[in-house]
Amino acid sequence: KYSSKYFKMATTIYPEYATIFAAVCASIFTVIGILGNLITILALLRCPKLRSHATTAFVLSLCISDLLFCSMSLPLQAIRYTWQKWTLGETLCHVFPVILYGNVAVSLLSMIHPYCLQFGVCINLSIMWVVAFSLLIPPPLGVWGQMGLDELTFSCTILPDDAGRSPKKVLFLVGFLIPCIVIIISYTCIYCTVRRQRMRMRSHSGLQGIPKGSNSNREREDSRLTTMMLTIFCCYLLCFLPLMLVNVFDNDVEYPVAHVLASVMCWASGVINPFIYAASNRNYRVAYTKLFRRLIFWNNYVSPVPSKSMAPSRISKDPSVQIQKEAGQEDANCEIDIEANKNKDTIIQL
Repeated sequence: KYSSKYFKMATTIYPEYATIFAAVCASIFTVIGILGNLITILALLRCPKLRSHATTAFVLSLCISDLLFCSMSLPLQAIRYTWQKWTLGETLCHVFPVILYGNVAVSLLSMIHPYCLQFGVCINLSIMWVVAFSLLIPPPLGVWGQMGLDELTFSCTILPDDAGRSPKKVLFLVGFLIPCIVIIISYTCIYCTVRRQRMRMRSHSGLQGIPKGSNSNREREDSRLTTMMLTIFCCYLLCFLPLMLVNVFDNDVEYPVAHVLASVMCWASGVINPFIYAASNRNYRVAYTKLFRRLIFWNNYVSPVPSKSMAPSRISKDPSVQIQKEAGQEDANCEIDIEANKNKDTIIQL
């Protein structure tokens, strides 16, 4: 009797155009998110020098979390918005919010990792994942709230328990406000540190007669760093702030379209990160390029016309040989790019 509600048609409060829009967005984000995060993981793993950085481990963790989110949560979102009901059974309805909110929590905690590196990478990663999913232990156990189906919104989520208690608002406030405050304080400190160093270098170069061109290069690097931090933080706010607001201040779902739009913006968080990496960090662009060149080696590595500057006997027609040579050059390029950006990565980890 209890499980029958997981299969019957619900009287939805969402307009049909809103559910169609959500289903289409979830489907598109699923494809783009899986491809983008999978490519990022493969690209980073194939660049040894970039993989050796401590921050790369957290980026990989974030990519894995986003990959799980896009491959497990978003398809279920597309199904429920398409049919406007939950058709996947009671057990999966209890598991779905744990996967959804757990991966969102991992993503949020990953954003503050550069400021909490005190116990080593592996320990920090373990703590991050354990804390993210430990926050969701009370509802499944029925200690504080419960997991179940909200028939009005056909959403499997955290519901009040028999005593009317629900940790949903607390989890949203704590999970959003604390990382937000940490990010604001940390980014402000980094910006102030960079600004002080820039003023100090300007003063030093004026006394020592250092050409202005070197200062211009440093200023451009500082500007790129500031822009990258601002982009990451703005995307963080843009994706998660609407969802937090509607869940805290519109618990009765008086504005259903706002809930749909907020959910779609939250889903986008698992898709946009690879684009941010590629746009803001040259090392990641090199890693992406290296992977793509490996995938299309038959177009890039084998030349049908021998070079006139080389003897025919010295030209190898074996693609594997060409791949090995090119791989060595790419690894060297990756190393050069990382060394060139070493100061920037050091500042980011402050």
